[in-house]
Amino acid sequence: MKNTLRIHPSDSVEVALFPVPEGTVTGGVRALQDIPQGHKIAVRDIRAGEKVIKYGFPIGIASQDIPAGSHVHTHNLKTGLSGGLEYAYTPVQTPVFEKKEGTFQGFERAGGRAGIRNDIWIIPTVGCVNGIAKELAKQAQAFVKGSVQDVLAFPHPYGCSQLGDDQENTRRILARLACHPNAGGVLVLGLGCENSGTEEIRSCMEAYDPARVRFMVCQEQEDEISTGLDILKELISIAAKDQRTPVSLSRLTVGLKCGGSDGLSGITANPVIGRFSDLLSACGGTTLLTEVPEMFGAETILMDRCPSKELFDSTVSLINDFKAYYTKNGLPVYENPSPGNKAGGITTLEDKSLGCTQKSGTGPVRGVLKYGESVKEKGLNLLCAPGNDLVAATALAASGAQLILFSTGRGTPFSAPVPTLKISSSTPLALKKRGWIDFDAGRLISQDLSLNALAGELLQLVIETAGGKATRAEENGCRDLAIWKTGVTL
Repeated sequence: MKNTLRIHPSDSVEVALFPVPEGTVTGGVRALQDIPQGHKIAVRDIRAGEKVIKYGFPIGIASQDIPAGSHVHTHNLKTGLSGGLEYAYTPVQTPVFEKKEGTFQGFERAGGRAGIRNDIWIIPTVGCVNGIAKELAKQAQAFVKGSVQDVLAFPHPYGCSQLGDDQENTRRILARLACHPNAGGVLVLGLGCENSGTEEIRSCMEAYDPARVRFMVCQEQEDEISTGLDILKELISIAAKDQRTPVSLSRLTVGLKCGGSDGLSGITANPVIGRFSDLLSACGGTTLLTEVPEMFGAETILMDRCPSKELFDSTVSLINDFKAYYTKNGLPVYENPSPGNKAGGITTLEDKSLGCTQKSGTGPVRGVLKYGESVKEKGLNLLCAPGNDLVAATALAASGAQLILFSTGRGTPFSAPVPTLKISSSTPLALKKRGWIDFDAGRLISQDLSLNALAGELLQLVIETAGGKATRAEENGCRDLAIWKTGVTL
């Protein structure tokens, strides 16, 4: 089995699939230093100032001469990226997927939507009532019955002392979650004096079933716990009668996210997710790719897959507007990767982005969404949100994802408001963190399995999870919500 992998024939580096000791001959060169797993080795001499190529694209510029066989990382490689750019529309031919059929066992909802869970959600409009929301969720467990699985509270610190777009973002995210099909019933819990109270959230909500979405203002109640429990009992009684039925995979929306990535993420986990995205698109389903800062350096790959100039222009705005968000706040655009990414072998943002966008597969871009906007187009969509794991995952759920695929090379226990499957980039991580990891994409290397075989396995796991199989995070009681804070606090 090979020690290293050259991803593209034009690459000037290879990636260590396993630790490569100094002196080992690999990729046609002798390692001049120990090369950790996931890290890069130069397969030819690279001059200072020359672009370093990986995935067939530049991942940065050599900051010094790099002899063949050298470890290529932060000590000799720097980003080559800059600020906002002008882009030319040069569309490429994307594959035409053979149409496939498939179903999952889901819950029919009003308006033709479908859910994969039948939980009761408590959504605070403001952080001041977080404690009440959590107490209501705790006490309401005693009333769970029928097909209702859980009562979940989603505390957050916002909803008041916000202005402008920052305030509207909070309202939009809470409103979208209050309409989410994974909830068989929702209690929108307000305080009564906040900027984004129950009426403001209600006005932002799309069509919803008033029998299943209730509103309560705590300041208006003599005993908010007693009143809240009465409402939750009613919601549970309604939802408890719901039954799973076969639902077409064309009605499934899956969010694509990565976090704690390493040098193997762009070789194993993310390509497997990308092939899954193509498979789901062939079934008429939808995938959402976000983490805009982690498209920087790989954005032209996505732009070239836009079938229309309008979608191309929207993607250009998605990228350049996010860069402007950084510069407006006086911050560097390319303050990335994280320490954990670097420890795992990712050196520059280009390196990270070219691996990250592997999750998008090969299909055309069908939609570009603003933060908090609901998905409308089938197939691959790009969603505006930052790279932060909890914020991006919440954004995916708010835009309509019933489930999220989350690849990781370092491991993480968190979960979004919707079920979140953790996909490891390596087998050692999957074995070490059995309580966190749901799927081992590292078998692409450790067992020499094919990309198609693993993607098929992942599709089956998604179908089973959509049908009720618990994720590791659900078994651990992890459910988190985080809103993108973009403005001042009064």
